[in-house]
Amino acid sequence: MRCRDTTIRERTHLRVAIDTGGTFTDCVYLAAGKLHVLKVFSTPADPSLAVLDCLAQTGEQSAFDLRHGTTVGTNTMLERKGARVAFVTTAGFEDTIAIGRQTRSRLYDWFAPLPNCLVPRELRFGVPERVSAEGEILRTPTEGELDALVNALRHSGAEAIAISLLFSFANPETERRAEAALRCLGLPISTSHRILPEFREYERASTTVVNAYLAPPMQNYLLQLERCVTKQYPGSRVDVMQSSGGIIPARLAAQEPARTVLSGPAGGVIGACHVARLAGFERIIGFDMGGTSTDVFLADSAAGGAQRTNESVVAGVPISLPMLDIHTAGAGGGSIARFDAGGMLRVGPGSAGADPGPICFGRGTLPTVTDAQLLLGRLDPESFLDGGVQLDSQSTRQIMREQKSSLATVEDFSVGILRVVDTQMEKAIRVISVERGYNPREFTLVAFGGGGPLHACSLARALRIPKVLIPAMPGALSAVGILLADLVRDYSRTVMLAENAIESIRDTFAEMEQLAATEFSREGLQGTALRSIDIRYRRQGYELNVPYASPASAVEAFHRLHQQRYGFSDAYKPVEIVNLRLRIIAAAEPWSPAYQEPVPGDGHVALYAERPIFFDGKFLPSRLYRREAFSPGDAIPGPAMITEYTSATLLPPGCRAQVDSYRNIVITVPA
Repeated sequence: MRCRDTTIRERTHLRVAIDTGGTFTDCVYLAAGKLHVLKVFSTPADPSLAVLDCLAQTGEQSAFDLRHGTTVGTNTMLERKGARVAFVTTAGFEDTIAIGRQTRSRLYDWFAPLPNCLVPRELRFGVPERVSAEGEILRTPTEGELDALVNALRHSGAEAIAISLLFSFANPETERRAEAALRCLGLPISTSHRILPEFREYERASTTVVNAYLAPPMQNYLLQLERCVTKQYPGSRVDVMQSSGGIIPARLAAQEPARTVLSGPAGGVIGACHVARLAGFERIIGFDMGGTSTDVFLADSAAGGAQRTNESVVAGVPISLPMLDIHTAGAGGGSIARFDAGGMLRVGPGSAGADPGPICFGRGTLPTVTDAQLLLGRLDPESFLDGGVQLDSQSTRQIMREQKSSLATVEDFSVGILRVVDTQMEKAIRVISVERGYNPREFTLVAFGGGGPLHACSLARALRIPKVLIPAMPGALSAVGILLADLVRDYSRTVMLAENAIESIRDTFAEMEQLAATEFSREGLQGTALRSIDIRYRRQGYELNVPYASPASAVEAFHRLHQQRYGFSDAYKPVEIVNLRLRIIAAAEPWSPAYQEPVPGDGHVALYAERPIFFDGKFLPSRLYRREAFSPGDAIPGPAMITEYTSATLLPPGCRAQVDSYRNIVITVPA
């Protein structure tokens, strides 16, 4: 479990991780065994400018090992600014990409708009071919028919091509022929047998279309970034974070960009799990509040750590690739507050982002969550980003007074904004915990991101969570996770086997492992393979994924998981194996923060000011502490605020914070 050549590079090159967010771009790097952090404003028009700015600010002039968490794919999906995609499928099934499934998220809304298909009707093309469900070729297209397809696409105005034939997961031969014929057009081509060789034609086609939709913008961005970095810093290497929590080379991410749509949030999951494990917390709920959104997840070490899924929906489009199970809410520090036509206060999903940003940053004109925190005394104008950004309280108060509608004071307006956004985040946490059979009271809330520590205690009280963990450098924890992530590749294959044929999957796993080893060796790596299978009761429509060590252990694990997820199981009912999954991992160079024996203290050295902060309907005298001045073992009561470079932690009355041996803050929240 070690990268052959990564270890050598990391001894001679500076190891850097950069996470591009909606408001800030976070950079962490290891130098002389010590972790450093930088924070710069994002550059939405060209995210690579902020990345290069971070590299320049490290002061390093030699080569980098750059690991990047990017939002380019996510933003392209949200803003619908991807390529014009031509969709090629089996003749007669051209409209399946638009028809989708019959399930509807708003079942009783007669006026709900139809989902916006990424492929317009004029760009859907059929290939006259047939393959049986067992993989037998029944009808193959002639050369003339393929020539006609090429001519049709040549005049279609397409910028990328997605090929997903009906049973290509069982036999990809015809799909390969179609791909070879279309290469003369010089367009990026995504094929389903490479992207997702699994059954369910709609999800497979949708995933392939997303990959094609993202290919031109992601290729332009990643390959340009790689050229710029290697030109300024010869010998550097650029890798990208996947949605599944593993690192892949930038070249591969450019070819398969659908694997990166949750790139940044995935880094937060890795970082939070690493910090929590060192601190002794095995069951955690992660809460990452950034500038534009909040990402939440659940990790239970007894159940294999952070949960993963192959059934994600991103910006309304299904993507069936392995991803960390992250639920996102449109609530961040830059979320804009407004009153709707009925006078109801709304917050988000629109965000002020980095440009113009919140009012208090000096250019914004619309009230945001950050502005509300400032007016309630929950941000220190002088210490924000170590004084690098001066917060404008006067302009913020004036503009929010003008926009508070019928509310009596700007404090009422600010409290209302925070109540709305807290409710949205609480709902998001319930989705990944209560709605999946987990009791939040049995977990620790790990709060990070620039805004997470400000809202952590409020959410913990609402959910009856007894402990809150604020990691060191919470505002840059996603970048820390990217820095610590392993190199990972995921493979899958549909098999559809009855329980009595489970022994036969060993040969298929061996073939998948051989392919994985060959592809890893091209990167000079060797890795450890982890097997899992998707399994279900016979005649069920959906399956659950369980680790595979032996047939008996896998079936037993399935029954246990089915009981937990759905409240029942039947050990006598026959099961079937649907998909085989293989994850190959090459471990990154490890790093852990320094351990220091705690000594009981009251944190008086860190105290630097006293001022009123708004809690429970009124301003209360509160103490302000500098986090970097704390020592392990220090403990302080609320009401208080702890400021630092990347964030600020709010400690309401009744809560108590203690600094642990790794300089994390552990908060006890009263019931």
